[in-house]
Amino acid sequence: MQTDTDFQTDNQDEQSKKTIKMTTKPVGKLIISLAIPSVLIMLITALYNTADTFFVSFLGTNEIAAVGVAFPLMNVIQAMGFFFGHGSGNYIARELGAQHYEKASGMAATGFFSAFIAGSTLCIFGNLFIDKLALLLGASDNILPYTVSYLRFILIGAPFMICSLMQNNLLRYQGSSMDGVMGMVGGAIINMGLDPLFILVFNMGTGGAALATMISQFISFCLLYHASTKNDNVRIQYKNFSPNFANYKEMVRGGFPSLARQSIASVAGISLNHIAGSFGDIAIAANTIVQRVFMIAASLIGGIGQGFQPVCGFNYGAKKYDRVKQGFIFSLIFMTIPLIPFSILGYVFAPKIIGIFRSDNAELLRIGTLAFRYQSFSVPLTGWIMLNSMMTQSMGKATKASILAVARQGLFLLPFLFILTPLWGIKGLFMSQPVSDVCTFILAIPISLSVFRDLKADKLALLDSID
Repeated sequence: MQTDTDFQTDNQDEQSKKTIKMTTKPVGKLIISLAIPSVLIMLITALYNTADTFFVSFLGTNEIAAVGVAFPLMNVIQAMGFFFGHGSGNYIARELGAQHYEKASGMAATGFFSAFIAGSTLCIFGNLFIDKLALLLGASDNILPYTVSYLRFILIGAPFMICSLMQNNLLRYQGSSMDGVMGMVGGAIINMGLDPLFILVFNMGTGGAALATMISQFISFCLLYHASTKNDNVRIQYKNFSPNFANYKEMVRGGFPSLARQSIASVAGISLNHIAGSFGDIAIAANTIVQRVFMIAASLIGGIGQGFQPVCGFNYGAKKYDRVKQGFIFSLIFMTIPLIPFSILGYVFAPKIIGIFRSDNAELLRIGTLAFRYQSFSVPLTGWIMLNSMMTQSMGKATKASILAVARQGLFLLPFLFILTPLWGIKGLFMSQPVSDVCTFILAIPISLSVFRDLKADKLALLDSID
C-alpha cells in the first residue's frame, strides 16, 4: 500500500522530470507547446466575452453600456486572481527550477486559500454597497438598474472567478498549460451556451448574462482544482497553508506587478466610463464593443507571453540565462508578426465589425468605428510592451515589472484622458489609448536593455564561480 511519503516522493520525481524538460528542451518548441493552450484559453475567453456582449446587444444600447460599466470590476477580480496566481506561480516556477518542492507546495496552498478569502470578502462588501458601487463604476441613472442586475451575480461568483484565475496561472507556471485548458475552456463553452438561454429564452436581461458567467466560472473552478491533483502538478492541500510573512513577501514580489496593472486598468476604466458618459451612454456602449473585440488580439499576444513565462521562470531559477534571452526573442517575433495584419484589417473593416452588434444605430456605428480605428494604430506595439512586463515579473524584478505594469494605463492613459479629451472631444478620448501605447513602448526599451545587461553579468558571475 502506498503511504503519504511514497506518494510525495513519486510526485517530486514527476516534478523533477518536468524541471529537466523545461530547462533542456529546445526553447522555441517549448514555448509553442506551452503557448498553444494559453492562446486557446484566452481566445475562447475573448470569444465568449464578445458573444456575451453580442447577445446583450439584442436587448438594447443601454444594456450594452451597463455591461461595459462592469468592466472595471472585472479588472479588480482579475487583479486579485492574477496577484495570487502570478505571485504564487512565479515563486513556484523558480523553486521547481531549483528543485525545492516543499517550498513550492506551501506557496500553492497559501495562494489558493488566500485567493478564496479575498474573493469572499469582495462578494460580501460588494453586495452590501452594490448601488454605490455601480455609480462609482460610471453607471448613469438610465443604466443603473441594468448594471446592478449584472453586478450582483458577478460579485456572488467572485470567489470562484478569482480562484479559477489563480489555479490556471499556477498550472501554467508549472508547465501544465494543457491542464488549465480543460478547466477554462470547459467553463467558457458552458457560458456561451447559457448566454442565449438566460438572456433570450428566460428573459433575464443583463442579470442572465452575469448568471451564465457565474455558473461557468464555478465549473471552471471545480475542473481546475481537479487538475491540480494530477501526479506531476503541485497539489493544493490545506495542511500546507502557510500564511506567513515570508510567503506573502514572495507573493507580493511576484504578483504586485499584475495587481498594479489590473488595478490601474480598473481606475482607468472607471475614468473612461465617466468621461465617455459625458458624451452619452452610447459612447460607453461603443467603447464596450471595441474593447471586447480587441480582447481577441490581446488573447494572441497574452497567450504567447504566458507560454514564455514558465520557461523564463524555470530557466532563470536554474541559472540558464541564455535560454531566457532566446525565449524572449522568439516570443517577441512570434507575437508581433500576426499583429500587423490584424491592425490593418481592423482599420479597414471597423464599420462592418461594429455593425455586427448594432447595425441599426447610426450614431453607435459612427462612434464605434472611430474608436476601433484609433485603437488599431498601436496594436503592433503591444507585444513588446507585454513581453517586457512578463519577463521582468517572472524573473522577480518587482520594481521594473511594476513600472511597466502601471505605465500603459496609469502613467500615460489617465493623464492623456484628461488632457486630450478637453482638447479634441470624443476624438481625444479615443486617441488617448494609442498615444499611451507609444509612450509605454518607448519606456520599455531602456528597461529591457538593463535586464539583458543584468543577465549578461549574472552569466559571467556564474562562469567565474565555476572556474
